[in-house]
Amino acid sequence: MIPNDIKITPELVRDHGLKPDEYQRILDLIGREPTLTELGIFSAMWNEHCSYKSSKKWLKTLPTSGPRVVQGPGENAGVVDIGDGDVVVFKMESHNHPSYIEPYQGAATGVGGILRDVFTMGARPVAAMNALRFGAPDHPKTRHIVSGVVAGIGGYGNSFGVPTVGGEVNFHPRYNGNCLVNAFAAGLARKDGIFLSKAEGVGMPVVYLGSKTGRDGIHGATMASAEFDDNSEEKRPTVQVGDPFSEKLLLEACLELMTTGAVIAIQDMGAAGLTCSAVEMGAKGDLGLELDLDKVPCREPGMTAYEMMLSESQERMLMVLHPEKEAEAEAVFRKWGLDFAVVGRTTDTLRFVVRHQGEVMADLPIKDLGDQAPEYDRPWVESARREPVDPASVPEPADYGQALLTLIGSPDLASRRWVVEQYDHFVQGNTVQHPGGDAGVVRIDDGRKGLAFTCDVTPRYCEADPFEGGKQAIAEAWRNLTAVGALPLAVTDNLNFGNPERPEIMGQFVGCIKGIGEACRALDFPVVSGNVSLYNETNGQAILPTPAIGGVGLLADVTKSVGIGFRADGDTIILVGDTAGWLGQSVFLREIHGREDGAPPPVDLAAEKRNGDFVRRLIDEGRVGAVHDLSDGGLLVGLAEMAMAGGRGAAVTLPDRRTPPLHAYLFGEDQARYVLTASPAEAAHILVEAAMAGVPATMIGSVGGRSLAVADRLAISVETLTEAHENWFPRFMAAA
Repeated sequence: MIPNDIKITPELVRDHGLKPDEYQRILDLIGREPTLTELGIFSAMWNEHCSYKSSKKWLKTLPTSGPRVVQGPGENAGVVDIGDGDVVVFKMESHNHPSYIEPYQGAATGVGGILRDVFTMGARPVAAMNALRFGAPDHPKTRHIVSGVVAGIGGYGNSFGVPTVGGEVNFHPRYNGNCLVNAFAAGLARKDGIFLSKAEGVGMPVVYLGSKTGRDGIHGATMASAEFDDNSEEKRPTVQVGDPFSEKLLLEACLELMTTGAVIAIQDMGAAGLTCSAVEMGAKGDLGLELDLDKVPCREPGMTAYEMMLSESQERMLMVLHPEKEAEAEAVFRKWGLDFAVVGRTTDTLRFVVRHQGEVMADLPIKDLGDQAPEYDRPWVESARREPVDPASVPEPADYGQALLTLIGSPDLASRRWVVEQYDHFVQGNTVQHPGGDAGVVRIDDGRKGLAFTCDVTPRYCEADPFEGGKQAIAEAWRNLTAVGALPLAVTDNLNFGNPERPEIMGQFVGCIKGIGEACRALDFPVVSGNVSLYNETNGQAILPTPAIGGVGLLADVTKSVGIGFRADGDTIILVGDTAGWLGQSVFLREIHGREDGAPPPVDLAAEKRNGDFVRRLIDEGRVGAVHDLSDGGLLVGLAEMAMAGGRGAAVTLPDRRTPPLHAYLFGEDQARYVLTASPAEAAHILVEAAMAGVPATMIGSVGGRSLAVADRLAISVETLTEAHENWFPRFMAAA
C-alpha cells in the first residue's frame, strides 16, 4: 500500500515520468508543492500517452473533416455517416508495452479498452481487428509473446462476442524488445444517438459504473510513455487484468441506460483511469468536478487516494447523469449485476477536488491539467534519402518456382490460419468476408448494406522513406477496401514510433505524418480518430516506424462484394496498373537475397485514385469474378494467393518486352495495382474501357487447371503452393 505522506523528491518526480522543468511548471501553476496524489494526477495527465505532448503539433496538420464525418478526433472514437440515419463508430489504439510485459493480459485488455471506446459513444460493436508486430522468429521471446498475445485477443474478443474480421501479423528483429499490439474496433449507432464526454450542468451527479477498482494497472499510462530496459519485467504490476464477461454486461447496461435519457456525458475509464476520465469530462464542459473516493467501489481493502485515482482496473465507466433519472439509472445497472455509485458532483469552480476519509487529497485547476500540459516542438531531422535499386543489379533466381515457394512460406507472407482460427469471426452472424482476403466485410443488420475493414502499413517502407511510407500506408488501406468493392470512407491511425527526443526518430514521425496527410487529402480519406504510441524502444533500439492505418469502407450491396480467390475456369486474368519492377525494400530482395536496402516504391496518388475508382466501378457493376490488390511480393505472390484462395490454377503469359527484367516484373512491389478476373467477353470490354479511362490494363493469362504456370519459367501445383504457405506458422509455434 502506498502511504499518503511521502515527501516529494527529485527521484520521485523522475519515477513519475516528469522532467525537472515539467515539475517546475506544476509548481508555477499551483503555487505550492503538490501532494503525492496530485503528483500522480499530473503524471497521468501529462504523460505522452494521455497528453500527446510530442505529437500534438503535427497531428493538427492531418485532414479530419469531410461531408460524412460526424465526429473527428477528440472523443473516444470517430463517427462517420453511412446513410439511412446510421453511423459507424471506430478507433484503433495501442497496448504495446503491457503486451510485451504480460502478453495475454496486455493484449486482452487492449481489446477490452478499444471496445469500450466504441460503446461509450452509444454504438454496439460489430467488428474487431488487430495489427501485430513481433520480433524475429528465432528470438527466444518471440514464440511466447505470439502465443500469449493471440490467446489474449481471442480470449477477450470471443468471450465478449465481437467478430475479428481482419488484421496483420508481421515479424522483424527491430521488434525483439518491443512488440506492437494495435487493437481496432467498430460499432453501429444511430446518428441521433451519439454520446459524448463533455459534462454539462452544475451540481449534476458523477456516477461510477461497472467493475470494482483494484490495484492492477497503476501507472499503466506512465509505463506506456517510457522506454524499456533490461528490467522491464519489473513493470508487470502496471498491466491491467480484464474480464470480458463483465465487459459484456457493461455494454448491455450502458446501451440500455442510454435509451432512458439519463446520460449527459460518458467517459471510459481507460488510460489513467478515474483521473483522466473525470478531468476530461469536467474540462471539456468548462466545469469543475469534486470526487469523494470513500464512495468508489473497491475490491481491495485499504486503497489510498493515490491508488484509486491511478488504478487502470478494467470494465469501468464514469457518467454524468440527470439527477431526476438517478434512480432509474441505478436500477438498470443493478439489474445487470454491476456497481453503481454516485462518487461526485459537477461544480462551477473549475477546480478538480478529490476527497478521501475526510481529507482533501487533491485540489487542482481542472483546465490546466489538460490545457497546460507541455506541448513540445521537438527538433527533427529528415531521414536520409535512399537510392532506388537497379533491377538489373539484382540477380534473378536460379529457380523461379523455388523462389515463389520461399516467399509464400516466409514468416511475413505465410498463412495466418494458425492465428485466425483462434478468433471467432462469425459471431453475430453478419460476417460476409472473413480474414484472409484484402478486407473483412460485415453486413449491417439484415439489410444489403455492409462495412469493410482493413489494417495496413509497411514499416520497412516507412524506415527507408517516411514520407512515401506514410503515403503508401494510406494508399494500401484505400486499395484493400476498394478491392472488395467498398467505397473508402475514413481512417483511424495508430502511430507507433521510438523515442521522440531523438531528432532522427522525430523526423520519421514528421515524415510519416506528412505522407499520411497528403494521401488522405488526395483520396478523400480523412482521419477521424487515432492513437500515438511513442518510446517504443529497448536499450536505445527503436522499433521500425509503424504508423498502422485502420480503414473503413461502405458497400451499398454486400452481395456484390468480391474476394481474392479465382472463381471460374476460363476467366481472363487482367493486371491493372503500371509495372516498373520496383525491387527496393521488397520482400523478394530481403528473403531471396538477404538485403533490406534501397528506396521504397513511389506512390502516385492520382494513379491510385484513377485505378481504384475504375476497379470499384467494375465490382459494383458485377462484371468481375475476383479482385486482389498487389503489395508484398508483387505480381507472382498475388497470383499464388488468388490460386490458393480459389483452389484453381492459372496459365500466365509474359510481356513481349523485357523491361523491366522478368524477376522485377514478377516480384516488384509497384503500387496502384490490382489483379482481376472476368469472363473472356467481359474482359475484352474492360480492356477497351480502361484504355479510354487512361487506366493501364493488360491481359496476362487465364484461370484453369491445378497448377500455377508462368510461361516456361515455372509450373507449381496449387497443392504444393498451399502446403508451403500453410506450414510455416504451425511449425514455428510447435517448435520446442
